[in-house]
Amino acid sequence: MNQGVAADLSRPQPSPLFRWLVLIVISLAMFGNYYVYDSISPLADVLKAQLGFTDANIGLLNAIYSIPNVFMVLIGGFIIDRIGTRKATLVFGLLCFAGAVLTVVSGQLVPMATGRLVFGLGAESFIVAITAAIAKWFRGKELSFAFGLNLTIARLGSFAALNAPSWAADAYAHWQWPLLISVGMGTFCVTGAIAYWVLEARADRLYSLGHDGATDKVVLADLLRFGTSYWFVVALCITFYSAIFPFQTFAVKFFMEAHGTTREFGGFLSSLLTLFAMICTPLFGLLVDRVGKRSLFMMIGSLLLVPVYVMMAYTHVSLLVPMALMGIAFSLIPAVMWPSVAYIVEQSKLGTALGLMTMIQNIGLAGFNLLIGWSNDHWAASATNPTGYRPGMWMFSVLGLLGLLFAYLLRRSESGPNAHGLETITTRSGGEG
Repeated sequence: MNQGVAADLSRPQPSPLFRWLVLIVISLAMFGNYYVYDSISPLADVLKAQLGFTDANIGLLNAIYSIPNVFMVLIGGFIIDRIGTRKATLVFGLLCFAGAVLTVVSGQLVPMATGRLVFGLGAESFIVAITAAIAKWFRGKELSFAFGLNLTIARLGSFAALNAPSWAADAYAHWQWPLLISVGMGTFCVTGAIAYWVLEARADRLYSLGHDGATDKVVLADLLRFGTSYWFVVALCITFYSAIFPFQTFAVKFFMEAHGTTREFGGFLSSLLTLFAMICTPLFGLLVDRVGKRSLFMMIGSLLLVPVYVMMAYTHVSLLVPMALMGIAFSLIPAVMWPSVAYIVEQSKLGTALGLMTMIQNIGLAGFNLLIGWSNDHWAASATNPTGYRPGMWMFSVLGLLGLLFAYLLRRSESGPNAHGLETITTRSGGEG
């Protein structure tokens, strides 16, 4: 046996306290990442009033985040494997912070979009690197719970950003001030990465650590081997997320101009999606693990999404109702959809499958941010013409209907002779090992 390997095996495992400290540190780094991403939405009307931005301009600021991720998801895993999670986390964290800084420097569209582009170059690969780090530290231990806690802390960043008009109301007097707050939150991306570097360097000297977790590298030759169930899940993924996140880009502005809410209440309504997801996603995961019926639950989640946009566009029902329905769907579908890929695709090709799925998801997010921004401008959506938002709302409704169709086709596929166990595998049946 190699002496270095023997020496490593002779060392103790990290203590639980040390592992959870590592998790908290890298989760705080993701908190900063999520905050910076969601800092644009509550600022949309201010950018329009003070800088003369159109809705297409505002849509571009979020769409341009997704555009580089179409490519970065193909190479991010390779970079992480080459330089390790420690270096990769710091490199991508620095890119996130640099993007936040560039976004706030100038009130011109091109410099701001450049900042969002740089942020996008780092953000998604930053998340992949942190996911790999969690797998490294928690494989064979409390891995699922660790991922859940990591996601909860990260989504607190989104919740804080969307509610910033409430706890930092005075900052919205000037377009630059909320973005300066996002720069402050973006420092967590760097300080968290540095703290993780220090902790892992210490662990390398004292403990026995495993290898880095698998990452989202795409091997193009494997794409032809994926079956129809996988592609139905991918189709549901792109339609579902394209109906959620581009809506959030304009949600606060829509609530203010079409329903007369304050910016504070509009931010709170938008943040309900994150709040529901933080609380309900792990609960739905536990439920599905016990009863199976995964494609059926995806159909239910898609069905909940169909009426919400028409409801907001044509009725005066309390906005809490459609946002609650959307929040349940936003909790239910991700809780079922992403784990379902592990049943459909062989373990050896799981990274390829998830990488491709993420790539296609980002294409949808980029495209629909631009499309909805164009739609709002084309139909002159504003406080004096709230009906201008209706074409965009119909586009979101069509996406919901398509999601329901793909979930139905998935259920039909999984009820036939080539099923992968999405409907039948439960923890009680022992199907999950």
